[in-house]
This record gives sequence, structure tokens and C-alpha cells, in this order.
Amino acid sequence: MTNKKKIINDPVHGFINIPGGIIYELIEHPYFQRLRRIKQLGLSFLVYPGAVHTRFQHAIGSMHLIGMAIEVIRSKNHEITEEESEAAKIAILLHDIGHGPFSHALENCFTPGLHHEDLSLLFMQKLNTEFDNKLDLAIKIFKNQYHKKFLHQLISGQLDMDRLDYLKRDSFFTGVSEGVVGSERIIKMLQIVDDNLVVESKGIYSIEKFLIARRLMYWQVYLHKTSLIAELLLSAFIKRLKYLFEKNNLKTNNPYIDLLIDNNKNHHENNIINNFSMIDDYDIVYLLKQNIYSEDKILSHLSDSILNRKFPKILISKEKPEDSYIDSLKQKAKSIYQLTDEELTYFIFTGEVSNNAYTYADERINILYPNKLTDISEASDMLNISVLGKIVKKYYVCAPKDVINLSV
Repeated sequence: MTNKKKIINDPVHGFINIPGGIIYELIEHPYFQRLRRIKQLGLSFLVYPGAVHTRFQHAIGSMHLIGMAIEVIRSKNHEITEEESEAAKIAILLHDIGHGPFSHALENCFTPGLHHEDLSLLFMQKLNTEFDNKLDLAIKIFKNQYHKKFLHQLISGQLDMDRLDYLKRDSFFTGVSEGVVGSERIIKMLQIVDDNLVVESKGIYSIEKFLIARRLMYWQVYLHKTSLIAELLLSAFIKRLKYLFEKNNLKTNNPYIDLLIDNNKNHHENNIINNFSMIDDYDIVYLLKQNIYSEDKILSHLSDSILNRKFPKILISKEKPEDSYIDSLKQKAKSIYQLTDEELTYFIFTGEVSNNAYTYADERINILYPNKLTDISEASDMLNISVLGKIVKKYYVCAPKDVINLSV
């Protein structure tokens, strides 16, 4: 049977045509359908109520944009076969399939040492076996092992379709207009030189806007202090569950999560994927609700804080806080809440966040002029792009409000 033509009405890109064949079958697969239950921006909806869009939407949007990019590149006399086109679409469709519940919020919590990119590759390899090795080329492109390097750059690079979709999509759903980028304009200005993705000179202003939007979205959305607090608490909640599982054999009553956090189990790659593919945002919310009246005061406190948005206070500065200040917070928290040293780690959080919009260590964004290629940092005459390449680092201290207020 041949699949009927499918169309998705996407609020960001409009009508998106879904190809038939293996792409349609991959979208219908339970592994991919799970992405409908993974929020793209994790816990950012606690700051921006509209930010409830999913990894499913983002993956479909990214596939749509790479299809547009391929047609533009073909129109400029570069050969991309139908097999390569389909493989590139599959690679970007599955590039985020390894995300766990609430996306980045619980990175490494259930699979220590395996980032979502590693899990995405494991998912793709498992699907490749299931689909009789039809994903071989997609995996090569995903791993940057295919001779046409620009195809990998479309999936993972300075100007990949992943970024062009998530900036526009996240801006739309959060209402943060600073993140709007001219994705179609940028795509139409793409060109290939020496097997590398470059941008025609007419597109330089769109690139400038793209880099500024990326910087602003990181500080306003992705690294927003309230989202950061929520993620710290959720990560601490899972840490506490694992601690009680190991110490008291306290089960979560979710068999998939119990198997993932059991250090005594043989975590073979297939077992990891089989269990990981069965957990999503809903499982974590259920665990929070299940533990809001837990006998363990830490679990109860963290569950209540997240579910009812009762967040501690966070202080962010460009200067690293003095150790003596952190120690004073810890002593006050121990005294007020009668905490042990181990329990204290669930009340006081310190760390750093950093961002840079343009990474020189990666492949450059080169602007194509009639007789030369010029890096965007040199080509731009409107702003100092090199500033955007500088890593901006900020330090945070998070503690209960009454503890911080006593220290002010």
C-alpha cells in the first residue's frame, strides 16, 4: 500500500508536506510519536505560558526547512540526489529523538554519560535495523562521515536548519519577538563553495539579525533565571529519587524509570533505548504528584515547589560569589530547616551559565562576494560580530528566600 499524501498545518511555517515512504513510516513510529509528549522548551512554560510546543513540532519544522534548502541548492547547479535528499531529511527528523522528559532539563539524569545526541544515534541505529538498513546514509550524514560535508552542516552547524527552526518557533510560542529570524531569506541566500555552506553577500543583514536573535533568545528564554531554577529543582528531584532507590530500595512504581536508575542492572544499549523510549513529560509530572505528600521531606518539598511554582530565590552576577558567602547561606539553611549535609544539596545550588552566539571554533559563517569569501566577523559593517563570539559567563546562587533575605 502507498501512503496518502499528508499535510500538516504548522503555525510557524504554514502547510508542510509530509513525504510518503520511509519518512512517513518513521514519523508514525512510536519512538517518534513520543516526541509529541516532550516539551521543546522544558519548563519554560512556567515563565512563558505559551511555551508548550513539542519536539515533534520542531523536528517536523526542521525537516521542512531542510527540504527548502535542498531545493535552493539544487537550483544553483549543485547535485543532490533523491537518495541524499531523503537521507538528509531523515537525519534532521531524528536529530532530537534522544531527548528525555522536558528536553534539556533532565539531560544525563537517567543515562549518565550519554547526551541526547548519543541517544539519538542509538535510536537511529535501532531504527536502521528495524527498517532493513535503509537509514545507512542518514546515519553517515548525521555523523559527518559522508563526502558531501554541506549536508551535515545543514543538520548541525552554524547555520543549520535546527537553529533556524527553533529560534523562529520558540520566539512564536514564547512571544519573545527578539528571536524572530528571516529563515526563508537565509535559506534562499545559501550557496556551496568547496563543499561548505556559505551565504551570498545579499544575505549578510539576515545573518546579523540571526546572530543577535540567538544571543537575545539565550538570555531571555533558554537561560532565563526562573527556568533555570525550575530545572535545578527538577534535576534535584530525580537525584533524590535515585538516592532513595539506592539507599532504601524505594521504587517509583514506574518500571521503565526504575530500570534506568537501577545501577545494579546491566544497562545494555537495547535495554536503555527500550526503557528510555517509554518515558516522557507525563511520567515526570505523575512522579511529582505522587510524591507531593511523601514521607521524605525532600521529595515532598521539591514536588510542591515545582508543581505549585513555589521557587527559591536566585541571584545572578558576572562575578563569582565568595566561598564565605556560600558557606554562610549553607549554615543558615541547615539551622532554619534542620538539614544534614546531604539534605543541604537539595536547598542550595551554585553554578554558572554561559553563552556565545558565534563560535569561532566551529565552522565559520562565510559571506560570498564575487571574488572572495569573508568571515561574517570581518564582513559585517553594522556591528561588531566578534563581540557575539565572546563567551559571556554568569554565576548563580539559588537558596530559599528566607535564607537569602537573612544574608542581604
